[in-house]
Amino acid sequence: MLWTLMTSTAHYIDLCLARLGTDTFAQAFCDFVERLGTDQIMVFSIEKRQATCLMSRHFSQTALANELAAMYLDGWYRNDPLLPELLASSPGTVTLRSLDDVSKDMDAEYRQKFFDTPGLLTKTTLLGVGSDLRLFISLYQTGTSTAPLDPDLFVLVGRLALLHFEQQVGSDAPALLDVLSTRERTVCLGILAGQKTELIAANIGVAPSTVVTYRKRAYSKLGISSRASLFALCRTSS
Repeated sequence: MLWTLMTSTAHYIDLCLARLGTDTFAQAFCDFVERLGTDQIMVFSIEKRQATCLMSRHFSQTALANELAAMYLDGWYRNDPLLPELLASSPGTVTLRSLDDVSKDMDAEYRQKFFDTPGLLTKTTLLGVGSDLRLFISLYQTGTSTAPLDPDLFVLVGRLALLHFEQQVGSDAPALLDVLSTRERTVCLGILAGQKTELIAANIGVAPSTVVTYRKRAYSKLGISSRASLFALCRTSS
């Protein structure tokens, strides 16, 4: 049993390593994270005056994860009690912090919005710092989670995220869109660029009705229902 578990875990890690920097990394990475017993993962790139959401996934409630990501970007990241430590951390480090480590420094309204109301009762955050990025990689569990948490594997999660997203620095496409097919991603990028349905259709050589179908599929995968939600999810706050 233990050998089977170790072999399976190694398989997921191997898949993540093989897909670093590619559009297929997100799914392999999320499969690995879910296997560790987490219910939600959120990855944010943080600078002194801005935050960018690179990944947001609740494994059973997609819309919840994206709602929380949009709120976090809307200035609430400045209330994150781990922000000073992340900004002061040295390049090449991945540090693990639990909710217990920071609960005493957490603003009551912040805790209500991001933990109590959505029912996310346990959080482990990796502070990952590379040559170009400073990341919060946050792993959440609800009260129904029973899987044991392995700190060493969680640190590995942080390393994998840092390696992947540093390879993607300079990419024009929001990393959140990695979960989409090529056409779905193209349609979303067109929407983000302010293009009308007819122009997007002409650019990719399909009918406007087909663009609408791709848009609906993309929104379903992202857990959103509107253009405004797409902008909220993919924007950078400053």
